[in-house]
Amino acid sequence: MNKREVEGCPRKNAVGFLGSANPPSHVSLAFKGFQQELDTKHDKYERLVKSSRDVTIESKRTIFLLHRVTSVSDPEEILKEADVKLEGVRQKIGQIAEELRGEDIYQFHRAFTPGIQEFVEAVSFQHYVRHRTLISLDEINASLVFGKAENGEPKDSDSDVPMETQVVSFQVTPSDYLLGVADLTGELMRMCISSVGNGDIDTPFQLSQFLRQIHDGFSFIGNTGPYEVSKKLHTLRQSLGKVEDACYTLRVRGSEIPKHMLADVFSSRNTLIDTDEGVV
Repeated sequence: MNKREVEGCPRKNAVGFLGSANPPSHVSLAFKGFQQELDTKHDKYERLVKSSRDVTIESKRTIFLLHRVTSVSDPEEILKEADVKLEGVRQKIGQIAEELRGEDIYQFHRAFTPGIQEFVEAVSFQHYVRHRTLISLDEINASLVFGKAENGEPKDSDSDVPMETQVVSFQVTPSDYLLGVADLTGELMRMCISSVGNGDIDTPFQLSQFLRQIHDGFSFIGNTGPYEVSKKLHTLRQSLGKVEDACYTLRVRGSEIPKHMLADVFSSRNTLIDTDEGVV
């Protein structure tokens, strides 16, 4: 073999090696697929966060509306208006359910859990105002079943598509339900003070009994439930204490204080309680 042939062999191998590197490798194709999958997941996550914010805003507006029942003689008109608002919130949750179709909801749970907790708070508050009872998790989930027509897509009755694919449902998790009920106690405490200010001295005692039952239920859970539940148990006890303090004042000094001044007395006492708890 001469010198030219010897020098040409490596050059030929190098050219062949570089030529085989031009098309994308299996590794780069795999990572390209991973990139698209992550981008799709992040886009879905952001859409769920936006939908959750919409649910939170509309749920808060419903709660503010329901607080007006203490100042009217016939609360049915306010309850009907709340029904309309909650139906709008339910449709927004239907959009969340459509986004989660075929997905593991716990991968996106942090994106929509604030809105769902606020919805549970609003719907349970409305249920209490109307029935004086606590709505169950099964009742909430039963109302979150949607058809294609409800989500804005026409539903063809002659289609061969199975019924299971035309119906989508959203299941509120037990932790979201418990956290929403824990937040409900704060709204019931505000309802108690507002009722006293409007001359209603029966509602505080009903609320006190109801809040004790909720507190007993949360006490049974103890430290076995989610971490957030144990954190909100302290706020629940504060709300119960304020309602019990209002009932005590009504029972002992109700005949001495004019009705239009009772709310101011309770507000000042609650401020003192909050200050003492902060010092401790």
